[in-house]
Amino acid sequence: MKITLVAGARPNFIKIAPLIAAIENEKKSGTNLSYRLVHTGQHYDANLSATFFDELGIPEPQVNFEVKSGTQAEQTGAIMVAFEQELHDNPTDLVLVVGDVNSTMACAIVAKKAGVAVAHVEAGIRSGDWSMPEEINRIVTDSLTDYYFTTSEQAGENLRNQGVVEANIHFVGNVMIDTLYQNSPRFKQPNFWNSLELAAKNYLVLTLHRPSNVDNLDHLVKLLMGIDALANDKKIIFPIHPRTQAILAQAQLNLSNILFVKPQGYLAFMYLVQNSFAVITDSGGLSEETTVLGIPCFTLRTTTERPETQTIGTNTLVGDSVENLSKLFGAFMQKGMSARGIPPLWDGKAAERIISVLLNAHRIE
Repeated sequence: MKITLVAGARPNFIKIAPLIAAIENEKKSGTNLSYRLVHTGQHYDANLSATFFDELGIPEPQVNFEVKSGTQAEQTGAIMVAFEQELHDNPTDLVLVVGDVNSTMACAIVAKKAGVAVAHVEAGIRSGDWSMPEEINRIVTDSLTDYYFTTSEQAGENLRNQGVVEANIHFVGNVMIDTLYQNSPRFKQPNFWNSLELAAKNYLVLTLHRPSNVDNLDHLVKLLMGIDALANDKKIIFPIHPRTQAILAQAQLNLSNILFVKPQGYLAFMYLVQNSFAVITDSGGLSEETTVLGIPCFTLRTTTERPETQTIGTNTLVGDSVENLSKLFGAFMQKGMSARGIPPLWDGKAAERIISVLLNAHRIE
């Protein structure tokens, strides 16, 4: 069986690493299984791309489209053109896409039109917010998929409501958590740990990247000023995306607690998260990792496609106002975090289940 794996952005790299490890384990046992890794080049900053390959043991991709940035249409179109040629030159039995970035949707469309089966890892998650490009990518991808691999029962229910046949839905767990478990012994202090006088639980981690939070300079400045004020005596470490940094270059900021650092590789960033007092973010995936690590997480969004991180995990959805964040963070400081757990099947074995399902299906065919 030949599988083409598609990766294009930071979350993709974290999710394909355990899949590659599971494939390699099967090959060692004599299974007739091979893969070709396609990097679309959607993320091209070294700390957002190459570093993750090195740290997570991902082999060099067989091809890198190097599409880089552009509008949604420009980026998606460039990926589709390149991937069409890729499938022509390198026939495959299955295209496996992960997550919900532009690469995910673009390659699913091309594969399906080429008559190649599609597997979607992290299928079925929904925020209900159509202003998010990722939500559109999810819905389009899931309308074309043959094998739906889900992280939660809710994701499966979303797919059933969409009309997906039950036999095609496979609740396997969360590959991002596979990577977390596999690499936690290797988490390492970032190089600024000592110079910034960091210690366990004496700082918060902040990440912001969604257009709704960072594209409007006035809104972004108000957020940062409000977050800076709620920290009390704790530092706030903000690995700032180059795009966000460029926007902030237009502002005059007077911050007491927020410290800007460069984007971090996986091992250093997860060390920061694991040892933090709390996390403030607009990322969905990070709320999954904090749930497993037991770190309080406050998500600056009005919706989430990962409700299990709220009902079971450590995540609190605070909306997009700094006033609401201050209120909910203040309540947490007074009462602490309520008892939380880890969602079912988030046990580090999701990738093994996925490859097992695919191999069994291929043998039946």
